[in-house]
Amino acid sequence: MKTWVEIGILIVAYLLGSVPFGYIFSKRLAGINIREHGSGNTGSTNVGRIAGRKAAIFTQLCDMLKGMLPVSLILYLQYGNIYNFDKFFIYAVGLSTILGHNFSIFLKFKGGKGVNTTLGASVLIAPISVFASVIVYFLVKWRSGYVSLGSLFLAFTLTLTDLIIHPVSDLFYYLLTCTALIVLMHFPNIKRLMEGTEHKVK
Repeated sequence: MKTWVEIGILIVAYLLGSVPFGYIFSKRLAGINIREHGSGNTGSTNVGRIAGRKAAIFTQLCDMLKGMLPVSLILYLQYGNIYNFDKFFIYAVGLSTILGHNFSIFLKFKGGKGVNTTLGASVLIAPISVFASVIVYFLVKWRSGYVSLGSLFLAFTLTLTDLIIHPVSDLFYYLLTCTALIVLMHFPNIKRLMEGTEHKVK
């Protein structure tokens, strides 16, 4: 019974992560299909470039919230002594939500790059790493003008900060997986950065 409950939670987390808020807000606020414009990505950066600041802000907030909500539920059930999960299960829930965002079942397994959803899924279980990575993101973006470069530094900061302040644990491996996913989703950006053709923030 416990196994089926946990499988059900993971499926729900994936489906919630799959909700393409960038696609939805671009359609509703700008009347466009974000998949057909710019990079085709549903994340807030592409939404901001194509559909405008308002759509980007809504996308960013909702992408963070959909990462946070499933993790919040597990913490509530666990620490409220309502249901006893294995210690690694909360990380599986976070990753399910992130994978839903990156590979949305509603968009033929396309989606965003997972930065905002990763932050939302991780902020309650690794707050210091998340806040440190956000600071590094803004510093790198400010100095370089590249959102993608800031996102890559954010990804590595997540893992490195945890490695510095905690012994290696399940949390470290969760954050390492998050880092790997962000880097993987940014391969086209890395190529453009190396070629000098990546878009800068205006």
